[in-house]
Amino acid sequence: MDDDCVLPKSDVQAEACPIVQVIDRVAGKWAVSILVAATRAPVRYTELERSIPGISRRMLTLTLRNLERDGLLTRTVHATVPPKVEYSATESARELYAHLNGLLEWAERHQPDIIEARREYDRLQAAA
Repeated sequence: MDDDCVLPKSDVQAEACPIVQVIDRVAGKWAVSILVAATRAPVRYTELERSIPGISRRMLTLTLRNLERDGLLTRTVHATVPPKVEYSATESARELYAHLNGLLEWAERHQPDIIEARREYDRLQAAA
């Protein structure tokens, strides 16, 4: 593995690095919310829109397309009137979800420490 790719020194290098691209894609707040919802059960666009506060329709559409393009979601169109479209997590997304759960557990365990560190940092900065 190329070390310059793992820790790119510039935006150009980051854009050219597939690893950074993948991390950027799945680390976004919208992607995480969508993947969590789609991992639990197939979910419709309107359900996602209602369950993710602050996401615009445009951003939801772009994020869904990107996750589908990356093989993390499958889009199923049911032949009904009106058409019913559902998004489901792929096996890759389910594996990613397990790792996201680990990150969530870490954040919950360390939240008090982080809050205290921020308070201490802010106190020291205000005193300086």
